[in-house]
Amino acid sequence: MAKKKPSTPSNSIALNKKARHDYILEKKFEAGIQLQGWEIKSIREGKVNITDTYVFLKNEEVYLLNAEIQPLNQASSHVLCEPTRQRKLLLKKKEIAELIGAVERKGYTLVATGMYWQRNWVKVAFHLAKGKHDHDKRTDIKDRDWSRQKERLMKHSTR
Repeated sequence: MAKKKPSTPSNSIALNKKARHDYILEKKFEAGIQLQGWEIKSIREGKVNITDTYVFLKNEEVYLLNAEIQPLNQASSHVLCEPTRQRKLLLKKKEIAELIGAVERKGYTLVATGMYWQRNWVKVAFHLAKGKHDHDKRTDIKDRDWSRQKERLMKHSTR
């Protein structure tokens, strides 16, 4: 009788799937995030939404904006909770300087693409991105459809 391996939970908390559709993602960055206690409890329960989240620079610091963390009733009864507050991202000075150069000189946008656990810390993945035009989105859809159709053809031709 074979023993079942215990299933390891995924380290992913939330994903921004819309970002790949709306932006051309280039360089990926990973940062820690400064959170309060009630936010960690809510994140453990999975009450996070980062679909319209982006990263901005202010006074040589990096902040996460529009990340919605819904408070739990039992965890936040004594604290005034703001679900969409600005949260500071923790990066090295060298990385911040690189981001400032890309955003101010080259016209990039910083888009959050995922939030995940790394051991016992919450990390945010974000990309340097440029916005896609409508024709870019259409070509991506055509390419995706063609690759699906090609897979179907190959599958049926081998039979």
